[in-house]
Formats: sequence, C-alpha cells, structure tokens
Amino acid sequence: MPESRLVYSTANANQSCPRCGKTLRKCQCQEQKPRLPSDGVVRISRETKGRKGKGVCLISGLPLEGAELTRLAKELKALCGTGGTIKDGIIEIQGDHRTALLAALEKRFEKVKLAGA
Repeated sequence: MPESRLVYSTANANQSCPRCGKTLRKCQCQEQKPRLPSDGVVRISRETKGRKGKGVCLISGLPLEGAELTRLAKELKALCGTGGTIKDGIIEIQGDHRTALLAALEKRFEKVKLAGA
C-alpha cells in the first residue's frame, strides 16, 4: 500500500508539560490570560445573555487571585444558597442576588457598586 496514511498514533500522546505535568493537550499554562488592571471598584452586575433567559450575577474588579478568589466565591455561593463559578477572574453567581451580594461585599471592600440596569 504505497498510498497509506497515518490514521491514529500515540507517539506524541504521552508528552507532558514541564510546568504543570499535564499532557500538552490539557495544559493551560500557555493559555492563561493576563488580568486587566482594576480601577479599585468592585462591580456587581446581572446578565442573561447566552444563558437561555437564566440570570447570573457577575462580580468583577476584585483585587483577589487564586485561592482567595475561590474562597470568596464559595462564601458568596453559600450566602445565596446557589451555585456559581469563576471565569477569567470574574465570579458568577446563579440567580439575581445583587442586594445580598452588595451587602456582603461592602463589609470586605471599600468601593462596591451595582453596575448596569
């Protein structure tokens, strides 16, 4: 078969990233986006776009990173009794809990405000 071509190979499948140890396909070391500089204001907004009408509260401008951000997100989710996630340094809390989030964040940060309508 002179015209055969390679269909599947595991030759490069076992290569791993030297920084995180994951396979190169799953490595996110190179994909980390630099965070935008914050103006010192924590903003709480509500968004429904791309969520089939379901609303989420977005908390942006937080001066936290890594484990501190994860810990804060966990506390806020427990406060609201709902789920959520962290994407690109922005905490997403399911549902419309802007007033409860505003009260909780005003205790921790100096400048907190509701953004959007």
